[in-house]
Amino acid sequence: MNAIKNAMLGGAMALSLAGAAQAQEDTIKVGVLHSLSGTMAISETTLKDTMLMLIEEQNAKGGLLGKKLEAVVVDPASDWPLFAEKARELLTVDKVAAIFGCWTSVSRKSVLPVIEELNGLMFYPVQYEGEESSKNVFYTGAAPNQQAIPATDYFLNELGVQKFALLGTDYVYPRTTNNILEAYLISKGIPKEDIFVNYTPFGHSDWSKIVADVVALGADGKKVGVISTINGDANIGFYKELAAAGVTADKIPVVAFSVGEEELSGLDTSNLVGHLAAWNYFQSADVPVNAEFVAKWKKFAGEKRVTNDPMEAAVIGFNLWVAAVEKAGTTDVDAVSDAIIGLETPNLTGTMAKMLPNHHLTKPVLIGEIRADGQFDIISQTEPVPGDAWTDFLPESAVLESDWKDLKCGMYNTETKTCVQLKSNY
Repeated sequence: MNAIKNAMLGGAMALSLAGAAQAQEDTIKVGVLHSLSGTMAISETTLKDTMLMLIEEQNAKGGLLGKKLEAVVVDPASDWPLFAEKARELLTVDKVAAIFGCWTSVSRKSVLPVIEELNGLMFYPVQYEGEESSKNVFYTGAAPNQQAIPATDYFLNELGVQKFALLGTDYVYPRTTNNILEAYLISKGIPKEDIFVNYTPFGHSDWSKIVADVVALGADGKKVGVISTINGDANIGFYKELAAAGVTADKIPVVAFSVGEEELSGLDTSNLVGHLAAWNYFQSADVPVNAEFVAKWKKFAGEKRVTNDPMEAAVIGFNLWVAAVEKAGTTDVDAVSDAIIGLETPNLTGTMAKMLPNHHLTKPVLIGEIRADGQFDIISQTEPVPGDAWTDFLPESAVLESDWKDLKCGMYNTETKTCVQLKSNY
């Protein structure tokens, strides 16, 4: 009797496990890897919410490949090593089909060896320094030629800036971007001594001396401009100190690469009117597709919530992933990666975003001027620009090409005709 009972129990357990496995197979899991706590939560929480909205919307359309999408949300807590741990967990335990996540470059580089080892797939939605191309990452934010270089050109050509303060948070993105910008400025005839570079830690709060040093740059009468790669909540103290020092946009303009509508929503912007940001999208873009998106976001997240550039990059990445999965007929990483190259999807400024063989997008470049209400007046906008994985302004990078379609290489040396991978950067 016990033998029969045990057999029945064993059979029931097996059926239960089989049922759980079947239930798991009935959904496609999507990893959401964004900081919900720590210094970067001010920026990244919105991207988590964006992904939840997109997944909910896709499920309302019937899901993907006949299955519902299931968001697996984790909190790497602005802790760079924890990003790698959470990415490994998403891929090995949760078995996600793709990861949408990271903000800072140091978090992305922490994740990179994990997803390459496990052949995962990640969509990275934030502007970055370039100088990277992985077969496992699709970079839907701006490369330097789609943000930093055009913003610098605007300072040079439109505002007549003669001296530059390159202020950044002390990590990969600002340091590499400023290396590129310094080389670019020197190529444009700006003397090295007229370029002031300064880095501060995440969460830095005492900006009085740095702002005083920037003001002192203009003592000789030359026009000074600030190019800001300051990230996270350190921006709050920086802009407050600018206002306290009486630094207005007409005296010393600031163009920021990491300050958008979300960051400004927590600031008193009355003293920041006229300062600039360079992005590929602003909420104020006056086109029907954006009006529809903004209305949808406010209905989902609340009337007071704003949209911003990384949200648009997340939308583009998600829509391209969905289209590639549908085209491939599977969520298999290699099949999806092949299918996605060349696909197009509408961006939110009225043109199309296309995924290039270097895993970067075509993106328009927009310059926005801060308004008193925390929104931006768009004062400059280009046609979509193809993103460069490797800059033309550093000698070691100018000879490199990324092409995952034909060359199957992210770091192809056009002089030696060889493919290498710079693992030491990861």
